[in-house]
Amino acid sequence: MSADKDLVSVQQARDLVEAAHRVQGELARFDQAKIDRICEAMARAALREAARLGAMAVEETGFGIADDKREKNRFAAEDVWNYFRGLRTVGVVSESKDVVEIASPRGVVAGIIPSTNPTSTAIFKILIAVKSRNAIVLSPHPSAARCINESARVMREAGAKEGLPAEAIGCMTSATIEGTETLMKSKQTAVILATGGIGLVRAAYSSGKPAFGVGPGNVPSFIERTADVPKAVQDILTGTCFDNGTICASEQAVICDAPIEKAVREQFKAQGGHFISSSEADQLAGIVATPQRSLNPSIVGRSVEVIAKMAGFSVPPGTRCIIADVGGVGRDYPLSMEKLSPILAFYVVDGIQQGTERSQEVLHYGGMGHTAGLHTRSREVAVRVGSELPASRITVNTPTTHGAIGFSTALPPSMTLGCGSWGGNVTSDNVSPLHLMDIKRVAFETRPVKSSRPAVTAREISQPAQPTHSPAPSRQPVVSASGGKIDREEIAAIVDRFLAGRRPEELEPSSPLAPPPRPIEVEAGSMYSGPSSGARDSNRTRPGNGERPGGQDPTSVRTGTTVSNGRSEVDFVSEDDVRRAIQKGEKIYINAKTIITPAARDIGEPAEVFAKA
Repeated sequence: MSADKDLVSVQQARDLVEAAHRVQGELARFDQAKIDRICEAMARAALREAARLGAMAVEETGFGIADDKREKNRFAAEDVWNYFRGLRTVGVVSESKDVVEIASPRGVVAGIIPSTNPTSTAIFKILIAVKSRNAIVLSPHPSAARCINESARVMREAGAKEGLPAEAIGCMTSATIEGTETLMKSKQTAVILATGGIGLVRAAYSSGKPAFGVGPGNVPSFIERTADVPKAVQDILTGTCFDNGTICASEQAVICDAPIEKAVREQFKAQGGHFISSSEADQLAGIVATPQRSLNPSIVGRSVEVIAKMAGFSVPPGTRCIIADVGGVGRDYPLSMEKLSPILAFYVVDGIQQGTERSQEVLHYGGMGHTAGLHTRSREVAVRVGSELPASRITVNTPTTHGAIGFSTALPPSMTLGCGSWGGNVTSDNVSPLHLMDIKRVAFETRPVKSSRPAVTAREISQPAQPTHSPAPSRQPVVSASGGKIDREEIAAIVDRFLAGRRPEELEPSSPLAPPPRPIEVEAGSMYSGPSSGARDSNRTRPGNGERPGGQDPTSVRTGTTVSNGRSEVDFVSEDDVRRAIQKGEKIYINAKTIITPAARDIGEPAEVFAKA
């Protein structure tokens, strides 16, 4: 029977992700107005059904309090949507003179939904996925599959009325480990939003796909000696008792500064906290932890009465939270772990340093990177303690449950809280639509890059050669290819030899004996038409251009007096020589003694005409 369930789950995952992928292209073409209309309709529908969905979640899972579930659903549907309503997720999302940012959807999102916060997490993930133009397929925890599917149905139908393809929101009805892994590893899945146990989050990260996973939250709350004690206690009880402690950001341990210990204990008793004896603490530890020192799921999200009865003791009427003095942190102290229920470990420290160190210990025991709480009247203390704690969110003077998710703080509202590298997560952010978009950046040059060679335009290269009749003497010094100075008498002798050897067809264009200049031939693969296939060999035979078979075109460059590797090296290069070489697509082979006129060098070097034989 188990194998049959796995096969059904695997096939369902394949079908849903394929359907979502088919409509992803359509969804990606929606404009901002249409996306926002769809999200508005889905948010309103979820808000209308918040109470019913909350009651369904408690009925199906047995976790939490129905009215608190309703409030979490309202938060996901209303507060989250209101916060991101004006966020641009289509086309150009940011623009300056130098950089233009353009948003692209990632693709199909695999959303893994837990049993502790099933309906609110489903509402949240559907909203942020569609807002960023992504289709989404949900894999529900098996113990909450019915209420999660109902949440998806409510939002799917509302979105469809505004033009959302129905296949853009999928939800598995039969979710097994094998089916969930199939969904995460599908080649058509673009990104994973994983909320659940550490094993599932690790599976998401090992799937080979980009994944936003969240880790456990063993949250310490340090009451520093300057704190407003009544409010601090009130905030801690509000947080840890909300929905029976099922939010991972709920307080798990109170760390009390010694000078205010008595006042803190009195306030807890006055506000519904019940301190148990050491023997009762041992009994409680026996049902909180399994023999393997993992959390017993039977106590998650249960009321204090149910938990006390399971442990074998009773609590006074009106008790909101069970509090136990604990001697340390770690495997030998089961009550020091994350309990996800209205149970608090209680520690006493002396001073800020000890309070910080104890908070660090609690975080290291299953809460790395998640959340920590601090109650103090000193902003300086808050920053000092916060800078030393390995937590992504340090909430100050507020319930950690509500502060971490952005309900009572200015943090982005979210039901998926990253734990950063401390918790093995890819982000320390409160996950939002921003994490489900790829941003392309069109960047314009702001600082020109210096080059050793000036840019040469096509017009400069194709400019006809200037007449060679007696020009005005140049004042520029003549240098050799190696940069050394040449004796002027030697220059004169070389020029005389050069002029004496000119052929009739090499006369200046104004002579009636000279042939008309040939136009530049732009060939495929040349520097003018695209990527070059390699440097041209000036000795290569090109029939039809007047070359002598097996030799060099006599009109290209002056023949030199030395030969290297079968290639003639020239003694002197003029501007006309360079222009002819460029027209023919040839190289001019030079050596250390070759004389190059300044005009020839200015044209030839950018065009890469010169080569060493």
